[in-house]
Amino acid sequence: MFTKLIDILKKDRRTIVFTEGPDKRIQEAAARLMKEDLMDVILVGNVEEVKAAAKENGFDLSGATIIDPATYDKMDEMVEKMVELRKGKMSAEDCRAALQKGNYFGTMLVKMGVADALLGGATYSTADTVRPALQLIKTKPGAHLVSSAFILTRDTGDEALQKLCMGDCAINISYEDSVDKEGNVTISAAQKLAEVAVESAKTAEFFGIEPKVAMLSFSTKGSGKGATVPLSAEATKIAQEMAPEYAIDGEMQFDAAVSPTVGQLKFPGSKVAGYANTFIFPCIEAGNIGYKIAQRLGGYEAYGPILQGLNAPINDLSRGCNADEVYKMAIITAGMK
Repeated sequence: MFTKLIDILKKDRRTIVFTEGPDKRIQEAAARLMKEDLMDVILVGNVEEVKAAAKENGFDLSGATIIDPATYDKMDEMVEKMVELRKGKMSAEDCRAALQKGNYFGTMLVKMGVADALLGGATYSTADTVRPALQLIKTKPGAHLVSSAFILTRDTGDEALQKLCMGDCAINISYEDSVDKEGNVTISAAQKLAEVAVESAKTAEFFGIEPKVAMLSFSTKGSGKGATVPLSAEATKIAQEMAPEYAIDGEMQFDAAVSPTVGQLKFPGSKVAGYANTFIFPCIEAGNIGYKIAQRLGGYEAYGPILQGLNAPINDLSRGCNADEVYKMAIITAGMK
């Protein structure tokens, strides 16, 4: 999976910013990335603190650019730009205060073209990584929400199931209709879930998966009623219309999605049932539990969450991540520009 990404990075030099420069895991990954000459690295933090941590842990960060928001020589320009982006929602004083934090400062480095990509979350929560991205980077044209996907890989078992995509397992808690001040629906819950499906199909394709997208449920083709069944069923129709080039079907149970025998029994004629490799969950509870079962009991390596729908590559780390996970997520993040 990483061969393609490394080839991209070798051909097109890119710069990644890490929002937590003093963190040991970040420093270990950054040192490895620079030793292998994969990308340029910016570390956000107090210069002396970052250097002292690197010396203590034996990491060579001599090739990295370390930027302290407190002494950044273009802070006034950055504040002015952020005030413009926030459109009256934050004063210059508010923006200057926010930019002392690595998450906002790093995001603005991407917005201003100093960095191409951002990776954070080793100490920040997912919300604290995503919020600045939504406020400053914003969604790409045509996107109505930010979602996430995990790429899961393993070397054993059915070859068709050795590389999977799952979404959304980390960002959208549930899907609700968006309404205007008059109460008119501007984008429905089903449209949002359909958008997650299409974006996840694109993510799967980027990572070498020919997407066969299953809209998951506890119901297969109307066998169950209530809860999120209508949501998944309607989202399936919308996703099929949005992206007819992809194989998308549902709603279906997980066994129908992955077992050809069960799939064709419960959903005869479906091009996806029994052969799915991209799974779309109807809510975050199911998605988060699902990918972690695959990871912990199914023997899959899980890469993500990979954020979808943003105007620039920004990704979130688990606060329980290790240096190898940071290294791999950095390659994914920079490679997806």
